Amino acid sequence: MILETQAKGLAMAVFGLVFSKLAVLVIAAEPLPFSKDTPAERKEYMKIVAIFYYPVLYYPLLVCGTLQLKAGYVFGTLLSFSHFGVLLWQKFDCPKTPEIYKFYSLLAALPQLACLAYLCVQFPLLFIKGPKTDEVRTISDDLDSSYYTDYVKSLLKKRPSALAVSAFVAFMTIYHTALLLVVLVVPILHIVRAGIDENIAFLLLGFGIVLSDDRMEVVRIVTFYTWLLEVCYLCAMTLSCLVSLVMLMRSMVLHRSNLKGLYKGDVYNIYNSQKTIQPSRPGVVCWMGLMGYQAAIVSLGMAIQTLVFFICFLFLVFLIIIPVFYGRNLIVFQMAGMAWPAWVTLILVTLLQHITAKFAFIKKEAGTRDLNNRDSLFLLTYLLFLVNVVVGLIVGIWRMVITALYNIIHLGRIDISLLHRTSESYDPAYSYYTNFLKVEVSQSHPVMKAFCGILLDMMMEGGRVGQKIRDAEEGIQEKRQDKTSTARRIRLRWQLLYTLVNNPSLLGSRKHFQTLQTTDGVLNGTPNRKSKKGSKKEEAKTTEEPVQTAETTTKPEQTDES
Repeated sequence: MILETQAKGLAMAVFGLVFSKLAVLVIAAEPLPFSKDTPAERKEYMKIVAIFYYPVLYYPLLVCGTLQLKAGYVFGTLLSFSHFGVLLWQKFDCPKTPEIYKFYSLLAALPQLACLAYLCVQFPLLFIKGPKTDEVRTISDDLDSSYYTDYVKSLLKKRPSALAVSAFVAFMTIYHTALLLVVLVVPILHIVRAGIDENIAFLLLGFGIVLSDDRMEVVRIVTFYTWLLEVCYLCAMTLSCLVSLVMLMRSMVLHRSNLKGLYKGDVYNIYNSQKTIQPSRPGVVCWMGLMGYQAAIVSLGMAIQTLVFFICFLFLVFLIIIPVFYGRNLIVFQMAGMAWPAWVTLILVTLLQHITAKFAFIKKEAGTRDLNNRDSLFLLTYLLFLVNVVVGLIVGIWRMVITALYNIIHLGRIDISLLHRTSESYDPAYSYYTNFLKVEVSQSHPVMKAFCGILLDMMMEGGRVGQKIRDAEEGIQEKRQDKTSTARRIRLRWQLLYTLVNNPSLLGSRKHFQTLQTTDGVLNGTPNRKSKKGSKKEEAKTTEEPVQTAETTTKPEQTDES
């Protein structure tokens, strides 16, 4: 295996050379250089052979670079100059070809020439520098390098019913959007189906479509197809409604979880950065416009979902189900049948990699696992490189389909971003939701509201309410209290005071927080702990508040007891 801190230029050049060959191979008239006038039915097999031929052809270049012997460097120099000379002579001899563009062959060969030129320079330099014959020293130098240390350091560096109206509006939006989608399309399909007569046969004949010699049979076929269009549309609209309802319920669940997280001070999980939870101008604007924004997003999402689902149902019905049912127009199956050698090859190669990875390249000893047969593993990786490129192309197409479907399905949700975590601030819908949460949490924190409610009741009704609160804390209704109940009451008040002091949502209203914010800058409702001295001073200031408050809260109790 190639070590991370060693020079990887040789391997990069060889892999780039092999990949360039694959890019040319896709549209090449002759897959192999030594074959001419290959029959069309055999070209598929020849391309499969070529996928394995070019890795074998350039594999000696890779071996010469990994042997770390002077003889290998000399042989690699001869091979690289030979390949470079032959390819350069071919392009100078025949720079123009009839494929796609007259200079396509020359332009496609430029990366190959660049890789071979790099190898022609690199092998002589390695020969002059001389190989490292001490294998133990090579591994030691690799492990002592700063690459792994820096990587580990980067891993260990770690800094430490609100939507009820919106949910109802979203539900109504789903209903009205579904109603509009039905009213605007289904009656038109009914009118079209009712107006189909024998003239439809002449209309189709003008486009070169002959469904049947009997015109009445053509009318029945077209009427049936129109009915299928209506069924596909209604199925798509129904599926869109179900998806929107499911997304709405999941949004409510996630919103409750987000509120609980912000109440606990978990700001980073939602904003992906340190934020101060307090009202702001964008927050107030987003709070006011959230319901309308969500209704518009849900409506637009349902329309796009219906269109995409309708296309998918049309593909399923008219290209798969009906051709299979009637046994004709099997276009999709014919295209898949023509490329079956390629599909079988890809499946077999994928199975081979999984089987060898399980039985040949992983060893189990004493309950642990480690790599085995590393030389064979690297050889198989190289030989199957081009096949894995083709598999990667299929995976890339499937990734695009999955990403598009995921974004379409979740388009009506504003509580999640459709962009990457680092780019979610550019999603306007998610930005609206996060700014809405700032205002909502800062004004509706349960601990803060409960504490304010207690103070308000005590100010309005005096000692009688205070006595009820003390009785509720102690869990008894006795008028006379002993020393144990007094200690328990004091302890409960200390616990409440400690909760309020350490509450991130309330920290921004204190004097020491405002002082620190003007000097060092404090974000996310937590003190800046860049230095140990600063953290000690903040802790001392934080502990000074409860002591003073405790004295004021316990003095009235001692007076009552006396």
